[in-house]
Amino acid sequence: MFGFLKSDPIKKLDKEYGVLLEKAMQAQRNGDIEGYAKLTEQAEAIREKLEALKAQAE
Repeated sequence: MFGFLKSDPIKKLDKEYGVLLEKAMQAQRNGDIEGYAKLTEQAEAIREKLEALKAQAE
């Protein structure tokens, strides 16, 4: 009945993925290659979770 009040995990992960990519880009521009690598790795882990959730939803 109140399913519309529940947060969508796909939207949440998608937003988090975008934020991490943005932070990674800023780290790369500032010359922090190690920070860029760590943030990109975290973003890729989230992307894999997103793909799994999207495949499950289909």
